[in-house]
Order: sequence, then structure tokens, then C-alpha cells
Amino acid sequence: MMDRNQTLERIKQQPEIPVLIIGAGVNGVGTFRDLAVNGVETLIVDKGDFCSGASAASSHMLHGGIRYLENGEFRLVREALTERNLMLRNAPHAAKPLPTTVPIFKWFSGLFNAPLKFIGLMDKPAERGAFVIKIGMMVYDFFAREYRVMPTHTFRAKKKSLETFPKINPDIIFTGMYYDSWMPSPERIVLDMVRDATDVSDTAHALNYVSAVDAEGDTVTLRDEITGETFTIQPQIVINAGGPWIDFIHKAMGETTRFIGGTKGSHLIIDNPELNEALNGSEMFFENDDGRIVLLLPYMGKVMAGTTDIRIDNPDDAWITDEETDYILSLIPKVFPSIPVDRSQIVFHFSGVRPLPASDSGYTGNVSRDHQLRPLEPAQSGFAFPVYSLVGGKWTSFRAFSEETADVVFKELGYTRKKSTEHIPIGGGADYPQDDAAQTRWIEKTAGETGVSAARIRELFDRYGTHAAKIAAFISEGDDALISDLPDYSKREIQYLARTEQVTRLIDIPLRRTVIGWLGALTDAALTDIADACAAELGWSVERRNEEITRTAQIMNDQYAGRLAVPAVS
Repeated sequence: MMDRNQTLERIKQQPEIPVLIIGAGVNGVGTFRDLAVNGVETLIVDKGDFCSGASAASSHMLHGGIRYLENGEFRLVREALTERNLMLRNAPHAAKPLPTTVPIFKWFSGLFNAPLKFIGLMDKPAERGAFVIKIGMMVYDFFAREYRVMPTHTFRAKKKSLETFPKINPDIIFTGMYYDSWMPSPERIVLDMVRDATDVSDTAHALNYVSAVDAEGDTVTLRDEITGETFTIQPQIVINAGGPWIDFIHKAMGETTRFIGGTKGSHLIIDNPELNEALNGSEMFFENDDGRIVLLLPYMGKVMAGTTDIRIDNPDDAWITDEETDYILSLIPKVFPSIPVDRSQIVFHFSGVRPLPASDSGYTGNVSRDHQLRPLEPAQSGFAFPVYSLVGGKWTSFRAFSEETADVVFKELGYTRKKSTEHIPIGGGADYPQDDAAQTRWIEKTAGETGVSAARIRELFDRYGTHAAKIAAFISEGDDALISDLPDYSKREIQYLARTEQVTRLIDIPLRRTVIGWLGALTDAALTDIADACAAELGWSVERRNEEITRTAQIMNDQYAGRLAVPAVS
């Protein structure tokens, strides 16, 4: 990835560019990668860091959405399941199979409600019983048949269910188990794709902390959010990939739209070993008493619990409330009534806004999760270029949505598609060893080539896939030291990320380049060591280093349940 300052200077010197993408979440970056692979010069910008908005605040699932079958969204489910299977093949370092268990308390509940909901004669669903869930899982398996990489579903009777999950609610009559997948770090997938795009094409330009603040005629005005400097570019096409901020971006450019009607989803990450053990490696996916589908997900030794679904007007206001925290904690006893869980066990919480299409539906669960490309043609806007907005969409189906968007760009520019991204590996998924024996050989080989211990290579491999070889080589080239309180992270690993992944703010490291913050592992000592590593690599002054420490501590404490000291800026 090119140095941020170098990229800024290049764009200022050559402001004419075929495609500008505003928003570097998964849909924007997926489109950026597709265009780069096909040789179209593109600039992508984001007012924050890469993958710092809605794409970072998902439930970390790569799934078809079994509940969307009830809404009749068969095309969406089929597409998402195919894309899920492709992700497991293309990014095995970042997409992991996940057994998913549905606790079932009734036999026939929802049997008539499901078809009524399907044809629009019912709003909220009733509790789904064994018969309805069985049918849904059979259809789900059928739609997942293309590129199948995981087993089909099973049903367990009560006795077998209690043997598998001894602390599950004994009122169950069955559990249904099917396979989906999950992402330990959605941000790393997006960063991998940014790197892939800029590596494959020297006309793929990516800038974080740059916002679109105005547009007129054939120009768009951008602002560097770090320095406050503004500059203009002249795009032929603009893609608005701002997610829940799409209408706000249009407003900044002088247009009024109502494309988005987002809903807020909040999650907790809980440090409760008993609850984590009770899950037995399986996600629990179930209905709360209000009909809301909720989940408990094993998350790297912790448990992720969520989510809410609340309408919200401004995505900048999407922070978890006490009421949401109470709501999420209250759903856990439905499945594990004997396990005590309380607020003191929350090590991280996060909220984001789903970029759903504007809808008048009374029940938020009925709003379509499908994606659509909404155009603003020059005749409508007065701009010299068309603006295409990426509305809606599931994380899982980003590649298909990106391909659809890229095809529109190709048609507009008179290009012909050269390659599909369907079978192109993502980041450290390239040349990924497929079984345990092959992984052991790869790790031992890399350890021998770099002089870094096999145990350390294993840690890097688990985080970065085969890209770990480049990180290990960098580590071997200088004196290294462990980060305080983080025995599986080191100074030179942090410096590699700062050097090659456009780290601009200190908060980029614990929240997006790593999962340190997500696991509640960021201590004052660790934050100081990380700041020192970034300062040495990026040339920060003492004043800038201290400001970044203070800013990061404030953000972690105010927004993510951090427990850090906030030093005064000196």
C-alpha cells in the first residue's frame, strides 16, 4: 500500500481520475479491488479509517440469512450462501466455519404465521417451531449447494441436545444445527483487499481520513481530515459507498436524497468462561421473546452477544445505550438460565448502523437486506458525472455487489471486464495450506527462512494467513520486543502494520489493524508501547505521540467500554 502522503501528493498533481469511490467499507473496497484487478484507475477515500463504519460493526457473520427465507428473499439467500462458500475458499485465514445451533421450544408454532408473513399479511413473526425450522434448514442447505464446503444440517432430540450442551435450557424439545461462518476481524479482510488492489495496480489509490465536502460541475472537493487542507479532483464517475452516511454525503455535495433508512445494532463482548464453555464451539441463534433474532457467538475466548435493531436518523449518534445493554444481557437466560452474566463482565461493546433502504415498514426485521445501485444522473444533479449509490447489502454478498457495481462502471467508461474476482484469493488466503500437516510444514519453513520461532510464526499465521511470511521477514530485520501485557504481539509487528497499512491515528491499531481492543486487552502499558512503536515508525513528535495516547484512551473509554487512564496532553 502506498504511503498516505505520497498518495495525497500524486492525486493533487493529477486530479483527473476516472472513478472516485467515497466510503471505504466492505462494499466500497470490494468495488475498488474489482476495478483495480481490471485496470481502471480509481481513488477511494473515507472520512475515517478503512472499515471504521458500518462494516466494522457487524455481527461478524458470513451467512446466507436463514431468517430472510421467511421474507421471500430467496435470491438474496442463494447469492449470500454462494458468496459465503467462496469466502471460505478465497480467505480461509479470515473466514472460519461456524456450527450454528437453534434451540427449539415448540413443535408447530409459526406454521401458519410464516406463510402469512411471506405474502405480507403479517408483520412480526411468531415463535418458530420445529417444523418451520426444519423446512427452513432444508431450503438453506439446498441454496448452499454451489461450492459447498460444509456439512448439511442436523436435528438433535432433547437428550442428545442436553448431552452436547449440558447447561442449555432444559425446556427445549430439539436443537437444530447447521453450518455458517464468521469473521474474527472484518477489518482485516477489508485491509487485505485494499492491499491487494494497490499491489495489483499502480493506478489504484486509497486514502483514509479524507472526506468529500463539496461538488460542483465536474469537480469534487475533498478535505484531509488530519490537516484540514482541501483540494479538488475531477472524476468521470462517483460511487457513493458511504453506507448509512450515503444521504449525508449527497447533502455535502449539494444534493438531497432519502435512500437510507438505517437501523442501529449493538453488541456486547463478554468475558465469561462458563458461558463460553457452555456454547461448546457453537453459535446460538434464537428468538427473543419480542421476536427479535439474536445470537451468542464464541469469540476468541470471549462471547459476543447481540443484537438490537433500532431505527436511527444520524449514524454518528450510534452508540450503545444502557437500555440496549440491559436488553442484550436479558436475552441470555432464555438459553442458559443457570449461568450468571452481568455488566462487570463486558470488556467491549460496539454499535453500528445497517445501511438499509428507506422503508415505511413498521417492523425493522422486514426491511430488505438485499442490495441495490441507485443512480443520480447528471440531468438530475447538475454534476458533469453520474453518482451511483450502493444502498443496502449484506457483508457476505459484498463481492457480488461490487461486481455488479464494477460492471456498471465498465459500461459507463466503455471498458470490457478482463477478470472476475470470483476465485481470486484475498490477502493471506493466497497459497494457503489447506490441512494441519501442510500448515505445520509452512510454519516450519517460514521459521527456518526468517529465524523467527515457529510459535511466533503460528501466531502471525493465525492472524494474517500466508502474509505472515512478509511480517516475519520484517521482524527478523531488527531488534524486537514484546508489547507490555500482550505476549503475542511485538513492537516490530506493530511497526510493520504502521508502515504498510496506512496507520494514521493510534486508534487504528487496537480497533482495526488488530483485535486487541475488541478483546478488552488494551492496557495503559500496552497502549504506551504501541504508541512508541508507531511514533518511531511514522516520525511522530513527542507532542503528537502524547496527543494520540490521550485521544485513543478517551475513545476506548467513551465508546467501547475501555478502562484506560486518560493522561493530560503535555
